[in-house]
Amino acid sequence: MSRTTPATLALTKAGVDFTVHAYDYDPDAASIGLAAAEALGEDPGRVLKTLMALVDGKPVLVVAPSDREVAMKRLAAAVGGKSATMMKPADAERISGYKVGGISPFGQRKPLPVVIEADALAQPYVYINGGQRGLQVRLDPNAAVAVLKAVAAEVSTAS
Repeated sequence: MSRTTPATLALTKAGVDFTVHAYDYDPDAASIGLAAAEALGEDPGRVLKTLMALVDGKPVLVVAPSDREVAMKRLAAAVGGKSATMMKPADAERISGYKVGGISPFGQRKPLPVVIEADALAQPYVYINGGQRGLQVRLDPNAAVAVLKAVAAEVSTAS
């Protein structure tokens, strides 16, 4: 597995401090994010999943704790939209340039609006997908917000 991906290159170029962590990816896991948290030995609230959604028909990235569900109305409101739906996997792969299970908000083909769960900012560090299945980057959540120009909002609920 390569530890250099468009995501890690983007973080390096932006001067963000991060570490790379590989784990055994299980494509059959009921929850990829929860499986990653378990494999890394981390609290699921620190291992954030990256999902791609459509808000009023336009692509948006949402980064939320792996043990929570994204509330679509909250997501839409966070970016000034009316409605949100999850993006189809094939569309997410085409737009992001990453495979599902390895989608990172960093190093996307073109910049998209990003919403990060506000609760994540209380963590001393978080893990976010590093751009391939089985690869996570560990960084300060505030650095993630800054480099992604993300909106921090309460967009998730306990699952």
